[in-house]
Amino acid sequence: MNHYASIAAALEAENLDGVLLTGEANRFYAAGFFTPGEDAAALVTRKDAVFFTDARYTEAASRCLEETELREVKPGKGLTDQLREVLFLKGVHRLGFEDASMSVRSFRRLEKALSEEKAPPALLPASEALLKLRQTKDAEELRRLEAAQGIAERALEDILKEIRPGVTEREIAARLQYLMLHYGASDMSFDPIVVSGPNGSLPHGVPSEKEIQSGEFVTMDFGCVYGGYCSDMTRTVAVGSVTEEMERVYKTVLAAQEAGIAAVRAGVSGKEVDAAARSVIEAAGWGECFSHSFGHGVGVEIHEAPSAASSSESPLPAGAVISAEPGIYIPGRLGVRIEDVVLVTPEGCRNLTKAPKDLTVL
Repeated sequence: MNHYASIAAALEAENLDGVLLTGEANRFYAAGFFTPGEDAAALVTRKDAVFFTDARYTEAASRCLEETELREVKPGKGLTDQLREVLFLKGVHRLGFEDASMSVRSFRRLEKALSEEKAPPALLPASEALLKLRQTKDAEELRRLEAAQGIAERALEDILKEIRPGVTEREIAARLQYLMLHYGASDMSFDPIVVSGPNGSLPHGVPSEKEIQSGEFVTMDFGCVYGGYCSDMTRTVAVGSVTEEMERVYKTVLAAQEAGIAAVRAGVSGKEVDAAARSVIEAAGWGECFSHSFGHGVGVEIHEAPSAASSSESPLPAGAVISAEPGIYIPGRLGVRIEDVVLVTPEGCRNLTKAPKDLTVL
């Protein structure tokens, strides 16, 4: 799988002859082959693509890459040397670069290397066009996103059988990671968040050695990578019993999530979706306890465009996949978050998350 054709079309619309991809996410999105850090670069032009990497990855790349010229970077013939040669051969005069992720040092190194040419190409920002392009998922991307989601849900089903008083947050987090790898994940989308009782008020709390107690909530936010695409989900469960307040908080968060999901539709702004969920929590008197946005885009990266935040005026495009994750966090006492991921459609949305989310008491 690669996205050369869609990138080429975007280049034409942006009046660029080519784009140099140096970040992990956009390199993978373009070529369909993953290399970590700065161990590779990809050049996509309006007509073709070139992938540069070193001997550690050339054999693997040759097995995976399609419709791609593969060039091996080596001592005496480094990336900038080969890039200058390729840009000249392909007549690239206007070159896009990843302004959102390229460091100043890397940019200056690239700029200096290209300036040695008689007619160096102009370097132009291209991150915004790439992020916009990645918002809309094609059929294969959706297949991988749903497969990643399915793996996470199988892990959830198993871990619910293991949560009991005396088990620590860190043990649950470790088991979730093992289970997702066991069921086919290549990596985690992010480090799992597992918080319980008073730690639940920390939206991005780090799993600790705290033992689960009866009468507490346990919030688990986790996801994995499958085929280069991420899953993301959160479930909050109770252990032993719940108080009336705990039940009210949980039901409010669930109602807010359902209201936000009901508002999702292509053309609706992220701000409107966020407001639909936020108004439910505010009406219940916990408005100040919902401290983050309703959701974010999910794809090659766990956080990408589009956003469903109170500051997002942009309309959601059909084909985007976004999280739906409102929460209530009462400092030092408890927290509840419920998260699904949904596919934006012209008529509304399709929920890609199948796991039950009614209040569960283990």
